[in-house]
Amino acid sequence: MPVSKKPRKKPLRQSRSGDQISATPSLPDRRGMEGMMAGLFDHARDDDPSSAAQNVMYRAWDATDRRERIRLARQALTIFPRCADAYVLLAEEDARSVEQALAYYRRGVEGGEQAIGSQGFQEYAGHFWGFLQTRPYMRARQGLAVALWATGQHQEAIGHCQAMLELNPNDNQGIRYLLAGYLLALGLTAALKQLLGQFEDDGTAMWLYTRALLAFREESPEADSLAGAAWSENSYVPEILSGRRPLVASRDGYVTLGGEDEAGEYVRDNGAAWRATHGAIEWLVRVTSAMAPNR
Repeated sequence: MPVSKKPRKKPLRQSRSGDQISATPSLPDRRGMEGMMAGLFDHARDDDPSSAAQNVMYRAWDATDRRERIRLARQALTIFPRCADAYVLLAEEDARSVEQALAYYRRGVEGGEQAIGSQGFQEYAGHFWGFLQTRPYMRARQGLAVALWATGQHQEAIGHCQAMLELNPNDNQGIRYLLAGYLLALGLTAALKQLLGQFEDDGTAMWLYTRALLAFREESPEADSLAGAAWSENSYVPEILSGRRPLVASRDGYVTLGGEDEAGEYVRDNGAAWRATHGAIEWLVRVTSAMAPNR
């Protein structure tokens, strides 16, 4: 099984009341590694409130105790009230409902916008993730999109995803997978085709399975070959979609290319669209089962 990894969005967990809120990571947070990068490029200064607050957040991401992480996030906000990463952490770990998480993310996006400023948006546009000072804002905006979708504000969620791809066409965050699922769920075929074309060289299973489903819906002669290509990248998806294999979630916020956790992530986000397409899962199982003996 391939061992290369790609990040996935932070999951929403169930609160005691049944609402979905963000999960507390069980392993050290990779976002804390940006602190070392900031030090190398002289962005980790304590001589201004923004940098000082972000330094506190690097410590917060590294902390393994939830209460300590929350305490540090609140400390960062006392230093710099527009610290986007502090709101991201509070949304993930302090919010008790999806509505509260949504409010935190909104404040993070607003704070991030103010911290970057109009000049920064002009300077960094098109390469946002390449600059450390833009990443907290992008994390907050991704979280906001997920929370908006969870609360039924679908068009606004889609708008944020599209805007993030304009700011960072390289899409280091994997926003395209999030957006593709949203467009697929709402049946926005024209927009989905445009997105798929924008990343036509993406050969990941998550991309190929969506392309295969769209081809099946349109009765394209390429549907079978796309299904086969997707299966070659991750053979677990058909089994999970059909109920033959349980859904396996990521344990550390990352997914393994070709792994069960990648398949689980895809099915969780797109399974409803497959089930809503009459005959799609049966077709996928039939096509890919014929390939299995020849693997």
